[in-house]
Amino acid sequence: MPSLAEVQDEYAFLDADDRYRLLIDLGRALEPMPDALKTDATLVRGCSAAVWVYPTVREDGALHFLADSNAAITKGIIALVLLAVQDRGPADILATDIEAALAPFDLRNQLSSNRTQGIPNMISLIRATAERYTG
Repeated sequence: MPSLAEVQDEYAFLDADDRYRLLIDLGRALEPMPDALKTDATLVRGCSAAVWVYPTVREDGALHFLADSNAAITKGIIALVLLAVQDRGPADILATDIEAALAPFDLRNQLSSNRTQGIPNMISLIRATAERYTG
């Protein structure tokens, strides 16, 4: 996966249709999430599409998230959110202003409110997970 800065650089030069394609491509590039992990317990509440997020802990203590959605654009949005936090330690994730990291993408103005309404819930779930793993 590219870095969030690399995606932001590319995104800035694209028109609306190509921005959708970029998000879809990011979603396609997500590591596959086994169907067995797509349960009610991993479902993100408040999203118009189904979104599942499952945390794993690497040997070094960093959090690695598996995620999926049944909607291509939404899957791209969760991929974008994960670029801000993937494979980082819980304290580092909690110190990250995810909303500020995503602000340059202006998702609220680029996408319908249906597509963006679940973003705060995705971020909240990631933060709650990081809190559980902080020592």
